Amino acid sequence: MTSDTTAPDVPSVSGTRPATRIPGSRTTSGTSRTPLRRLTTGLGTVLLCLGTLLFVLPFLFTVVTSLRTAADVARSPLGVPHSLTLKNFSDAFSQIHYGSSTLNTLLITSLSCVAVTVIGSLAAYPLARITQHWSTAVYRLFILGTSVPVFVVVAPLYLLMRDLNLLDSYAGVVLIYTALNLPVAVFFYTSFIRSIPADLEEAAALDGCGAFRTFFTIILPLLRPVTSTLLTFISLQIWNDLLVPLVFLQDPGKRTVMVNAYSFIDPHTVQPTTLFPAALLGVVPLLIIFVFFQRQVVAGMSAGAVK
Repeated sequence: MTSDTTAPDVPSVSGTRPATRIPGSRTTSGTSRTPLRRLTTGLGTVLLCLGTLLFVLPFLFTVVTSLRTAADVARSPLGVPHSLTLKNFSDAFSQIHYGSSTLNTLLITSLSCVAVTVIGSLAAYPLARITQHWSTAVYRLFILGTSVPVFVVVAPLYLLMRDLNLLDSYAGVVLIYTALNLPVAVFFYTSFIRSIPADLEEAAALDGCGAFRTFFTIILPLLRPVTSTLLTFISLQIWNDLLVPLVFLQDPGKRTVMVNAYSFIDPHTVQPTTLFPAALLGVVPLLIIFVFFQRQVVAGMSAGAVK
């Protein structure tokens, strides 16, 4: 005997529909993430503002002190200035022989950057392409050279320049800066050339190009991004350097702007109203050059990042 009662239809698992979320409602995880994200963003903004303030305050203090009189600074070094004057800059301009010293610094920096760029790129190309034990050893020697401080090699370099009759000459200083910055250039260029596909060089070889022609026509144009970054780094190092021109240039007419600004430092007393204007005048040309070429430098860095 069969029963007339039938079991109710139970929907299968595969036929079930996901529960719909009511519009405007938030999940628990989303609710907990929103305050945390806001807190992290706010903390990052505060740290960024503090870092910017720590960077800008010393520069503003230098500028304001350079425009104050000596009596005003002596009365209240960290106070509000009562009078401003440009006499400090005019005195520093004449005392450090600003025109000639700036030209000397520009000449030394330009020649050193050209020498480092040419020699560094030519040395890095075979080190990046030749996969043998000797090339790896030479590359490691260059990398080891980046860790040698300049103070360690000042005495040997002085004796070497003396024996070569290159003391008190632009050529000797340029050679020293080239040797000191060459390991950094080889490191930059070798790392960048290794990321360039070797298929480009193979295609150039099939067209009959030799090693030098392949480098100057194929590889060298691709090195513009890393070259702009390298030149920025080297220019800052050479322009702001004090030790090398102070030791190897005895003629006051050949000294750089930073060395002449250093002459204002007295071991017993320091006059901020004379030292700060000289320091600002020393960095003004480099700042102007960077402002004019900022777009090219940033474009080169970004091109190297997304290559």
